[in-house]
Amino acid sequence: MTPAAPALQTPSTPQPPRWQQLWREAVRDPRELLGMLGLDPDAMGVSADAAAQFPLRVPRGFVTRMRHGDPDDPLLRQVLPLGAEMQPMPGFSLDAVGDGAARSGHGVIQKYRGRALLVATGSCAINCRYCFRRHFPYADETAAAAGWREAVALIGADSSIDEVILSGGDPLSLATPKLAELTRALAGIAHLKRLRIHTRLPVVLPERIDEALLDWLGGLPWPVTVVLHANHANEFDANVDAAMGRLRRAGATLLNQAVLLRGVNDSVEALAALSERGFQAGVLPYYLHQLDRVQGAAHFEVGDDRARALHASLAARLSGYLVPRLVREIPGDSGKRPL
Repeated sequence: MTPAAPALQTPSTPQPPRWQQLWREAVRDPRELLGMLGLDPDAMGVSADAAAQFPLRVPRGFVTRMRHGDPDDPLLRQVLPLGAEMQPMPGFSLDAVGDGAARSGHGVIQKYRGRALLVATGSCAINCRYCFRRHFPYADETAAAAGWREAVALIGADSSIDEVILSGGDPLSLATPKLAELTRALAGIAHLKRLRIHTRLPVVLPERIDEALLDWLGGLPWPVTVVLHANHANEFDANVDAAMGRLRRAGATLLNQAVLLRGVNDSVEALAALSERGFQAGVLPYYLHQLDRVQGAAHFEVGDDRARALHASLAARLSGYLVPRLVREIPGDSGKRPL
């Protein structure tokens, strides 16, 4: 009897990194989000117009950190599209920080001496309602266009630039090979001394900090600072702690910048807890920003007098290294303005 031929092996299809799958599964429907939290959408002031103008996007892992049944949860408040966003407010504009005037090339923004910021992408894993670039024309202004050539050439031609800042959107939303393509091009610029990455992904989607990303970080020729963005202590959990540990082991310095937001962290208790919980995860406080006055975010604003009082109380309560600098960005200034 002739033995049966062995079954042909079908080549397995390479699977995308897990973080990309989790990205695709993000919650995009406000009613679904509120249903997951046991809240009534009709009682929450959700606005379809606000969601159409700036869509909801929030990873499911971030949703699990929200308090079930709490309409005032500080994490929910950061992402839920509300009718208040559609009310025009004097003094609030589409470009609150003067990005347009500071554009020096395709996707390149230069506001401060020695630094060039690359708008690496328009994508984010989470859409924060107070985002100062919520109206930014990403389709026309990303440094990744044409293989980064214009951005890299501009930086290479200006020997005063010694630090590149990757921003967006969120630069870690790019696939790791795309990030490596950029840094290979930048590595040929002798006057670059530092790389900074502004990102919210390690907080909202900690699975992004995978082995491929860590290998890329560990192989970079410059000191790397990762400036994270968390506004409330509840944004940290064991998965975020683990991601921070992986970043530190790859050699990154970790800082946090927060935004002072009404109804989210506008109390001494909330701000102190944020600094202490971040430090527990290996992250030093950096900036506490006054709200950038972007159209659609006025309901988050905390007055300057209240902000100063909160900051003074925070400084009286915590060790100095746990107190972020209270600042505001003013278009045309040579740096962040202390309050």
